[in-house]
Amino acid sequence: MIEKAVKINQTDNVFVALSDLKKGEIHQNITLVSDIPAKHKFADIEFQIGDFIRMYGVKVGKAVQLIKKGEQITIFNTKHEAEDFGKRTPANTWQKPDISRFEGRTFNGFHRADGKVGTANYWVFIPMVFCENQNLEQIKNAFLDQLGYAPSNQYQILTRSLVDTYKTGGNLSEVVFEEKSKSPSQKLFKNIDGLKFLTHTMGCGGTRDDAQTLCQLLAGYVAHPNVAGATVLSLGCQNAQVKTFEDAYQKIDPNKSKPVYIFDQQTIGNEADMIQKAIKQTFLGLIEANKIERKPADLSHITLGVECGGSDGFSGISANPALGYASDLLAALGGKIMLAEFPELCGMEQELINRCVSDELADKFSTIQRAYAKRAEAVGSGFDMNPSPGNIKDGLITDAMKSAGAAKKGGSSPITDVLDYTEIAVKPGLNLLCTPGGDAECTTGLAGSGANVLVFTTGLGNPMGNPVCPVIKVSTNTTLATKMADIIDLDTGPIIRGEKTIQQMGEELLELCIATASGDYITKAVAQGHDDFIPWKRGVSL
Repeated sequence: MIEKAVKINQTDNVFVALSDLKKGEIHQNITLVSDIPAKHKFADIEFQIGDFIRMYGVKVGKAVQLIKKGEQITIFNTKHEAEDFGKRTPANTWQKPDISRFEGRTFNGFHRADGKVGTANYWVFIPMVFCENQNLEQIKNAFLDQLGYAPSNQYQILTRSLVDTYKTGGNLSEVVFEEKSKSPSQKLFKNIDGLKFLTHTMGCGGTRDDAQTLCQLLAGYVAHPNVAGATVLSLGCQNAQVKTFEDAYQKIDPNKSKPVYIFDQQTIGNEADMIQKAIKQTFLGLIEANKIERKPADLSHITLGVECGGSDGFSGISANPALGYASDLLAALGGKIMLAEFPELCGMEQELINRCVSDELADKFSTIQRAYAKRAEAVGSGFDMNPSPGNIKDGLITDAMKSAGAAKKGGSSPITDVLDYTEIAVKPGLNLLCTPGGDAECTTGLAGSGANVLVFTTGLGNPMGNPVCPVIKVSTNTTLATKMADIIDLDTGPIIRGEKTIQQMGEELLELCIATASGDYITKAVAQGHDDFIPWKRGVSL
């Protein structure tokens, strides 16, 4: 018989409902005193005011009302409470997972001159300042259709039908959307996966620190293993100076091994002249980039970025632990993994500190985390405000509760490096990367630090993608996978139903990562053109 409620850790004092439960029902020898919606929690004991609530073996909340045994844990009877953290106490020796299924395996990637291997082959166009967005749009309109990269837009057909029906006095309610399969792309350059335009709202008008950080982020995208070359547009007078960008790029790629074409509007003068020069030079660069072909590469060349968004009460039970197991497999194979979203590690800091391979790394993580928390508090916010209304509705009622499940994405391997925003992952194993919890800012940061495959777990559904890094969407539950099949790549709902283990789903997920890295599987986010690029201003963003 499949249990309808589970306790995640034996030291926990709440159960998680795996399906809707009714008042008066008996589950885990507890008579429920209230209805318990699926994904929500109910008390294993009677909580007095001030008692701590524990999940995943850690503190995730504090009772602010008397909570009866068998009663639902809610935002009204519970508030955020998290474990404090201090100095490093080295964790026990890591037990590596069985990697026999993956030893000796390869993926087909694009080998770069700097030794990195890409899982795709893109050309990027970047503005140093938002003033150049319109000029990038002109280049985009000139290139995409002529080179065979323009997406098919079936909604234009629907709109045309509505216009024609309106003009002829027909019945608009009879106009229907006819979904048609996309015709194969007739790309001029068969080995170039796409042209990506990284427009943004930064580069001037903000702080000098924001401009410096933007230059470092853009340099990370140009140096990204999935990028063959770049076209850069500058106005000339902005805070984000070309020299700052060039210095940042050279630190990542000292030999400047890629073609990077820079055009400064105030130097060239005539806007049309600059756009024509950019188009002609880029076209020549694309010819060279098209000569690169996929070749076998060891799995250690995969850099996996892990993220969750639109999370629910199942995230920490199904999708995130499965991703954590895949992360452990890749770590054992010599690959790199990046666990980000620092506001969603609240309460899990001590466990992560203990897993750091040195006191220096532990101190760096503590320093970054405390500084981030102080910035939030200084503007009247805090990590406790991280859960969204959607998170709360689906069972994640405190940030510590959300964080305890979110941290599962990083598995259990030792932490080999701690990276601040825009720092590049270079050490094999698990890296901690400081980013906000906001989905677009996080994916933007993960790719900027070198992730060449991203796995994004979700319980509610999220169409987030990235311009240069394929994003694999993993659902925590089958209901979501069925309802939003157009954006979900893998369903971990079988874990909730007891049909598959976390380890089985983790291996399945790593297989999907390998297929994606080889170009054999095109993720839904890539197919739908979900190219979200939002740089983080280093102010408060949760």
